[in-house]
Amino acid sequence: MEKREQFGSTIGVIAATAGSAIGLGNIWRFPYVTGENGGAAFLLIYIVLMLGIGVPVMLSEMIIGRKSQSNAIGSFKKLVPQSYWWLIGLMGVFASFIILAFYSTVAGWTLHYVYSSVSHNLLGQNYEVFFLDFKDSSLMPVIWHIVFMIFTVFIVLAGVKKGIEKYTKLLMPLLFLLIIILCLRSVTLPGASKGLEFLFRPDFSKIDANAILAALGQAFFSLSIGMGTVITYASYIQKKENLGKIALSVTFADFALALLAGIMIFPAVFAFGIEPSSGPGLVFMTIPSIFEQIPFGNIFAIIFFLLLAIAALTSSISLLEVVVAYAVEELNLKRRSATIISAILATMMGLFCTLSWSTFKNFNINVASDCDLGGTKTMYFFDMMDFMASNILLPLGGMLIVIFVGWKLGKKKAIMELSNENKLKSKLFDLVFFIIKYIAPIAIAFVFLKGINVI
Repeated sequence: MEKREQFGSTIGVIAATAGSAIGLGNIWRFPYVTGENGGAAFLLIYIVLMLGIGVPVMLSEMIIGRKSQSNAIGSFKKLVPQSYWWLIGLMGVFASFIILAFYSTVAGWTLHYVYSSVSHNLLGQNYEVFFLDFKDSSLMPVIWHIVFMIFTVFIVLAGVKKGIEKYTKLLMPLLFLLIIILCLRSVTLPGASKGLEFLFRPDFSKIDANAILAALGQAFFSLSIGMGTVITYASYIQKKENLGKIALSVTFADFALALLAGIMIFPAVFAFGIEPSSGPGLVFMTIPSIFEQIPFGNIFAIIFFLLLAIAALTSSISLLEVVVAYAVEELNLKRRSATIISAILATMMGLFCTLSWSTFKNFNINVASDCDLGGTKTMYFFDMMDFMASNILLPLGGMLIVIFVGWKLGKKKAIMELSNENKLKSKLFDLVFFIIKYIAPIAIAFVFLKGINVI
C-alpha cells in the first residue's frame, strides 16, 4: 500500500475541507431555497442550525477520520474491528460515487454556459428554450460532463498535498474574489435595495415547520456531511491541528459564500422584477436575463458561470477522493489506477444521468407531486440518483455517524480526539458531545423522514 499523505498546513486543511463543503449547493441551491422560504427569517434559522447541529455533526466525522487515519470504510474497521459499523462507511462511499455521477452532469452545464458566454452565444436567447434544448440533447451534455471529469481526475491524480491541497488553496480565494465582484455589481443596480431588504429584514410570519426543516436540510447538506468526504479529509489532518477551529472556519466559509450568493442574486432579481422563489431554474433560465440588461453583461456572465464551475470542481475532487482513498487502502490499488478506474466508473454512471432527458428518457418513474393536487411528476434517472443520495443516504449516514460517536465510540475517546489528547481545554467539548449524542440524531431523523415524505 502507498505511503499515506497528510495535509501540510492549517490553511490547506481549511481550504480543502471548505472546498468540499462549498459547491453548487451554496451558489445554486441556497438562494432559491432562501427565496422559497421567506428570505431573512430563513437565513437566521439557517445560521442557528448550522452552528448548533451542523458543526457537531461535522466534528463527529472529523473525530472518526483523524482518530483512525483511514478511509471512510477503513475508519470504522479500525475503531471497532469485527463489527458491522463499517457499513456506515460503505454508505458514504456509495453516496459519494452516485453524487459525483449526477453532480458532474450539472457541473457540465456550467462549463457549457462558460463556453457559450465566451463565444457570445448566450445572451439574447430565449433562456428557457436554450437550457432545455441543451439539456435534452445527446452530444454536448456528454462532452461537457466528460471534460469536467477530466479536470477532476487531473487534480486527484496529483495526490493530497500536490493536488487537492495545492489547487484548493488557489481555487478558494479565486472563488471568493469572483463572487465579491458580482456582489458589487449587483448591489449597485437600480432597485437593488429591495433585494437586500428581502435578505436581511426578517419576516417571521413566513416561517413554518417546513421552512425549519428546509433550513436544517440545507445546513446539513451544504457541509458535505454523511457522504464520507469529511471523514476522508479528516484522516489527512495532522494530530496537532485544532478540529474545533477547523470545523468553525469551514462552517464560516461555507455560510459566507452562501450569504454572498444571496447578496449577488437577490438585488439583481428584485431590480429586474424576477420572482425570488423561481426555484432550481433561477441560475440557468433566469439569471442570464439579468446579464443581458446590464453594461458588460457578457463579461459578468463569464465570471458568474466560471464561479459555478469552480465551486463544482472543489466539491467533485472531494467526492472522487472518497472513492479513491477506499480503493487505495482497502483494495490495495495504486493511486493512479484507483483514480482512473473510479473516475471511469463514475463517468459511465454519470452518462445515464446526463442523458436522462434524451437517450434514457424512457427510464423513469411517476411519483406523487407536492405541487399538483392528486397529480404526479416524472422522475428521471438523474432525479432518482439525486433523491437516493440527498433524501436517503446522506441523512441516514449522518444520523448513524452521530449515533456511532455518541453511543459506541463514547465521550472519553471523542473528547480526547477533540482536545488533542487533553492539550486543548474548552468547556464547549461537553456541550458538543451532548448535541452529538442526544440532539443531532433526532434533528437528522426529522430531515430524513421529511426527505422521504413520511412527515
